[in-house]
Amino acid sequence: MKNIFTFLFTVLASVTLLANVSASEKAVLLKIYKSTHGENWKVKWDINTPVDTWYGVKVKQEKVISINLSDNNLSGQIPIEIGTLVNLEELNLHKNKIEGVIPTALASLKSLRILDLSFNKIEGSIPSIIGNLTSLEKLELYMNSITGNIPSSIGKLQNLKTLALFNNLLEGQIPNELFDAKELKVVLLNSNKLEGKLTADISKLSNLENLSLFENNLDGQVPFDLEKLKNLKEMNISYNMFSGIVSNKLAVLDTLNLTMFNDRGVAVLMDVKMEIERPLVSED
Repeated sequence: MKNIFTFLFTVLASVTLLANVSASEKAVLLKIYKSTHGENWKVKWDINTPVDTWYGVKVKQEKVISINLSDNNLSGQIPIEIGTLVNLEELNLHKNKIEGVIPTALASLKSLRILDLSFNKIEGSIPSIIGNLTSLEKLELYMNSITGNIPSSIGKLQNLKTLALFNNLLEGQIPNELFDAKELKVVLLNSNKLEGKLTADISKLSNLENLSLFENNLDGQVPFDLEKLKNLKEMNISYNMFSGIVSNKLAVLDTLNLTMFNDRGVAVLMDVKMEIERPLVSED
């Protein structure tokens, strides 16, 4: 009898080792494989092997924590079942042919630190549930066909360091709530259809190192409060409709020296104020 129990235990342990993750998590991965046409991937999965040997999948303590299938010829859509991988920390599908919309089911991924869906064919808007991903450190959705407004809920992402939404079809104003995400170091919103004013609240992003608003329809005065951003090393806000004057310090930061569109749609250089010794902003 003892030998029988030993044999059964050994068989069970072997099956568990082969499974590597729960049957439900494996089923979700297989759904992703099918929904994104895995038969056409550059590097395919051998579904008869343990999950932790599958290309781009990382497993920790029998839980899927990372899916990195960048530049692997994925097409189709992201299945809603992905929301059940609640231990996922990274989802990187950069440079594929993913279509459809960003699934709201991602709201369940509270451990997600990296979400990279850039360089695909994604349409629709950025869902407001993005603000539920409070562990998020990097959000990269650039080079898609995303429409609508930037959701104000992004301001809830207190761990966010990189926000890259450039080369989409985003419109409306930059929400002031965005400037509540105070850990941001990189904000790339260029080549969209954003409009309205850039408010002085941008000075709340004290860690900001790189700001790109190039090629939008932003107008009004360039806020002198940008000079409060002591860590700002790179800035490109050219090819908008800003008016007024700017300091030499800000002009130097701008890679195109603040080339703007005037009211006739002609590209002109903004006036640069050379008297930079005089205080340009009020200190609170």
